[in-house]
Amino acid sequence: MPSSSKFEVQATPRAQQAPISLEVACSALEELWSPRVVGQVNNQYIKVARVQGEFPWHSHEHEDEMFLVLRGVLCVGRDEADGGAVSLHPGEFFVVPRGVRHNTSAEEETWLALIETVTTLHTGSEQTPLTRSIAEQLGAERLGAEQPGQLPK
Repeated sequence: MPSSSKFEVQATPRAQQAPISLEVACSALEELWSPRVVGQVNNQYIKVARVQGEFPWHSHEHEDEMFLVLRGVLCVGRDEADGGAVSLHPGEFFVVPRGVRHNTSAEEETWLALIETVTTLHTGSEQTPLTRSIAEQLGAERLGAEQPGQLPK
């Protein structure tokens, strides 16, 4: 059962002293389509996001991207040549390989966990009003992180 305590980003990955509830982390998010880093394993960030509606098409030239649905249903759109759209339900995950153009959409509010290399840009080389920098995903404006691969201190 998820912890009911308020979610807070850990100071560093090695300083984690207690489990992190992905559900609690998602419930703390105030904006849709604005992922937040909640942990790091080696060179990969663990992120959470709340989504609804449609996210712009984009690709990540050098990084794979993993989507794990916690609540709701997520559609991962891909060109037919890349296998077409995939629908994900709670407990299911899907990896979009590097270089594959994709978008995501959800008819109802959907909660996600993502695993991405620390260099993965939110919308690849595309810039949209929904684009969030890695610093924003780290919460750097309030926590002092400065670069990819560095969690706030």
